[in-house]
Amino acid sequence: MTIAEKNGDEGFKMGDPYYCSECERTHVKGKIYKEHLKYAQEIIDEEDPESEENLVEKEDFEDEEGLEDEEDFKDEEDFKDEEEFEELEENEELEDEEFLEEKDSEKEDTKEKDLTMQECIERVKTLPGVGEATLVKLVEAGFSSLESIAFTPPSIIQEDSGLGEKTTAKIIQSAMKKLNIGFKSAKEVWNHRKNISRITSGSQELDNLLLGGIETGAVLEFFGEFRTGKTQIMHQLCVNVQLPKEKGGIEGAALYIDTEGTFRPERIIQMSEALDLDHKKVLKNIIYGRAYNSDHQILLVKEATNIIKEKNIKLIVVDSLIGHFRSEYIGRGTLADRQQRINQHLHDLLRLTDIYPDLSICVTNQVQAKPNVFYGNPIQATGGNIIAHGSTIRIYLRKGKGEQRVAKVVDAPHLPVAEAVFSITEDGISD
Repeated sequence: MTIAEKNGDEGFKMGDPYYCSECERTHVKGKIYKEHLKYAQEIIDEEDPESEENLVEKEDFEDEEGLEDEEDFKDEEDFKDEEEFEELEENEELEDEEFLEEKDSEKEDTKEKDLTMQECIERVKTLPGVGEATLVKLVEAGFSSLESIAFTPPSIIQEDSGLGEKTTAKIIQSAMKKLNIGFKSAKEVWNHRKNISRITSGSQELDNLLLGGIETGAVLEFFGEFRTGKTQIMHQLCVNVQLPKEKGGIEGAALYIDTEGTFRPERIIQMSEALDLDHKKVLKNIIYGRAYNSDHQILLVKEATNIIKEKNIKLIVVDSLIGHFRSEYIGRGTLADRQQRINQHLHDLLRLTDIYPDLSICVTNQVQAKPNVFYGNPIQATGGNIIAHGSTIRIYLRKGKGEQRVAKVVDAPHLPVAEAVFSITEDGISD
């Protein structure tokens, strides 16, 4: 006999209370205590034993025993999830704070740079004969400071800005007068030379060879065969220029003009991590330009004038100087044109060091073998006397034992001919 028959009921629905004569208490259908499961199982619909209600009832009875354990387990999991979530929130908050700080610093730097640029333009505006239309032409052509106007030949200003001959001559004369460009004593020159900044190469031996590192206000040429370390030194200087002054840097950014497609950001990352620097910031402070032909290379150098102050550029790298000219001007018939173009290109670079005295320019150069040399070293730099005269300091690189390289000062107005040995490692340039 079923419990329903004992109670005198023909049947009842899920959730209805009923009296259990076996344990003498009232139960609710679907919420039966586990010790009375055997009595509840007798309450089955004879017409449809596998009805949905009975199946649900059975599942509830079977899950009753492990319910408390599952709830405890869920509580533990929820606690762990809460801890992880809180930790994740803290990390996200830190990242957000760092991001906001970085953005704020960027805004402040931009304001300072804009202010400096605006001050330069305002000084140009005060020149006699410079109205609104003339000012726009000068700024668009890259002549946004008194220095850039005073140190540039009139023919170049006329060609780039479209101004007339008399107007150009008058503007240049006024700019030179405002800057007091003329004769000065050797003592004044010496005071300036004593205070020039230098960038460490990463090797103490190489720094000693150059009396403290790569100096500003000069064009340095590194030439040598393949695998002598030219591009490696250029990469290292792009990192080291960003170091604080007490660590051998000058706290500036770098402009890298790549003519051979050899610039590698992953190498910059290796060198940055070796110096405990944030590689993201280091990469951000390297402005990269890929030159696809000699005309494009010349154009990139001319456009550099517009971003040197804006991006706080303290180092310009051209790797390599001669590559495109060497491939585009073929044969003796084009030699004169090629040399003249290279000469103009080099003087564009030299002019930048006059306009911006705290700027250092490093170029790499290829080599060629002299066929008429039977004894001694037949290797010489390409570009002939034009590049030799245009570079302030010339350094010849050659291979040594293993990873060692030898740097030799070939020409410098203040350095003796001497050599230094350095190494190229995974961390960069070192002794």
